[in-house]
Amino acid sequence: MSFELTPDARDWQARVRDFVDRELIPWEVEAEMNSGAIPAEASDRHRAIAQDMGLPAMDVPRELGGLGLSNVTQVAIYEQLGRVTNALGWCFSEAHRWMFEACTEDQIDRYVRPIMRGERHECYAITEAESGSDVAGIAATAWRDGDGGDYLLDGEKWYVTSANFADFAVFQAKIADGPHAGDHALFLVDLDSPGIETVASPLFSHTYAHHHPTLRFTRVRVPAANRIGEEGDGMAFSYDWFRYERLMIAARCCGAAARLIDEATSFAEQRMVSGEPIAGFQAIQFMLADSVTELWAARLMTYECAAAHDRGDDVKLLHARCAMAKLYASEMANRV
Repeated sequence: MSFELTPDARDWQARVRDFVDRELIPWEVEAEMNSGAIPAEASDRHRAIAQDMGLPAMDVPRELGGLGLSNVTQVAIYEQLGRVTNALGWCFSEAHRWMFEACTEDQIDRYVRPIMRGERHECYAITEAESGSDVAGIAATAWRDGDGGDYLLDGEKWYVTSANFADFAVFQAKIADGPHAGDHALFLVDLDSPGIETVASPLFSHTYAHHHPTLRFTRVRVPAANRIGEEGDGMAFSYDWFRYERLMIAARCCGAAARLIDEATSFAEQRMVSGEPIAGFQAIQFMLADSVTELWAARLMTYECAAAHDRGDDVKLLHARCAMAKLYASEMANRV
């Protein structure tokens, strides 16, 4: 069994691969040697190219000003972006379809469309010390401040990826009082709001310019106009984002594994031992064969999961399949 891409998906695959090969990969060593950073003129160029291609709006429906690409086509794009190291493929912020379904017109104008234009950059403040994938276990709270409509947010969020490049966060909290006490809600929070502090920025085993800091929110005042949806809608919107992000992580892992196999094969063909390339040794061939086989399996799983989204399969099945695709593809890439 193989997965046949549409002509449109193949075209995007080729365009993004060319962008990765010509513009991003040449900066890998520079990034690795400088804590993930590359010269501003280079990163500005990468953002401009991604913007011109329309990548920040690939998931946005055409009638709303986006590219309206299928999930299969988006997986083909993210697989190619996964071929570059040091998070150099993270050269654009992205507006998602769920935002247009969840946000008000005012929120779309203030936050979502500026993402599409490359003017604003988001991060997600969801994970906490005692709750990772179990989002239901978060302790962060949102209190109503009298009858004025404002909320006061409290909580400590871990691994807020790209917070150092973001100007606002999507913050998840439990409603602390009123008829919806204990229910979840999402809020759009400007990161220059009083009461937000960075308490740690832990080092990771990668070399990214994008950091994953711990942010503490202490009585951060947010207007009700910045609540996404109704009180109690937070989990549903988070699941929408989780499905998309997990699927695209699986795609990037497939791209990473493909790049690793290419690099390993090239090395094995050039590395000489006892007068012959090690590519001719059976032990090396075993490892390459296992790697290619696992990549094939992960690709089939990932693209079928994307196609299931495009078919409109049951959302509960989609949620489980996205989790499985991310699990298998990430562990596959590590084995490769």
